[in-house]
Amino acid sequence: MFHVKTETLIEREVLSSPIEGDVITLAEVKDEAFSSGALGKGAAVVPVDGKLYAPANGTITTMFPTGHAVGITTDDGAEILIHVGMDTVQLNGKHFTTHVKQGDRVTKGQLLTEFDIAEIVAAGYDITTPVIITNSDKYLDILVIDDKTVKVGERLITLVI
Repeated sequence: MFHVKTETLIEREVLSSPIEGDVITLAEVKDEAFSSGALGKGAAVVPVDGKLYAPANGTITTMFPTGHAVGITTDDGAEILIHVGMDTVQLNGKHFTTHVKQGDRVTKGQLLTEFDIAEIVAAGYDITTPVIITNSDKYLDILVIDDKTVKVGERLITLVI
């Protein structure tokens, strides 16, 4: 008699937090497109620092001219949308400084955008920042950390293939 050792291999990609702050569920986001999951699964962070970093190595697929949102395709194929604040597109780029452009190759932890939290809030906008996996249907599961706060570079989302 012989034994065959079998292992279940689960492929996964870990996305680090692109921003420092308090983690909330997408259901808590005050915008139907995000809270309903219509754009994909993920998490949201209420930022305490106005700097947005790359959550993984990849390519900038979309850099909104207003600086309020960025799309990244990771080297492992995750399509990520990071949207700083609710309705902040209406600021037309005011209070945002971008450091990358569409087509740029980025590495995990690279600064993408800076924004002035105090000025955005003073203008009447919610700064909650969703981090959405827009190709969520590609994954078996999308797991968000249980922690209440997160620092840049710490695990935020695990994608299970």
